[in-house]
Amino acid sequence: ESLHEIQKQVNDLWQNLLYPVTRGNETDGMIYTTCEMKPSSKINADKPQVTGQVLFRQCYSYGRLEAIFYLDGFPLDNNQSSRAIHIHELGDLSNGCDSTGGHYNPFRVNHPRHPGDFGNFLPKEGKIRKYKTNLFATVFGPYSIMGRSVVIHEQEDDMGKGNNKASLENGNAGKRLACCVIGISNKNLWEEKLPEVMDKKKR
Repeated sequence: ESLHEIQKQVNDLWQNLLYPVTRGNETDGMIYTTCEMKPSSKINADKPQVTGQVLFRQCYSYGRLEAIFYLDGFPLDNNQSSRAIHIHELGDLSNGCDSTGGHYNPFRVNHPRHPGDFGNFLPKEGKIRKYKTNLFATVFGPYSIMGRSVVIHEQEDDMGKGNNKASLENGNAGKRLACCVIGISNKNLWEEKLPEVMDKKKR
């Protein structure tokens, strides 16, 4: 009987570690998060003022992370470079995006193998509309990205091929244009944005 009680306690603890909110039938074991993007208070007014959302969803407990990047405020010309987007360690915006720390790197590996190294995104007509699946990051367990930040950089990510120290830390992606903190949300935003992003993908 005591063994059974210990097993129940271990299961309860494991579920609480894995799952950041109470499971309900409403989302069929899927958890949704939102990150409300705002321009950094540390950038000059002539830089792109990026707004929008980065949305995540993941199925409890071993599903792969999916993301929607729904961003506005980039220059309208189509000759600009791609922009790097990464998950950073801290959800601290007290000093603009500069206080979000470095890349979230729980396994102490070189860039671009951090869980939130999402690569480069090319804006079109001032917007980024992108749906990505099978991402390495997770909202569950001890390596959860919940409460951390998503940062949009001014430049392109060199994907660790820049032959210098910064390349292996952050891809030489330059200044931080905008950032947001990842928090739990309901599924409405995801369901609203996904059709538009998928429609853009088809075109």
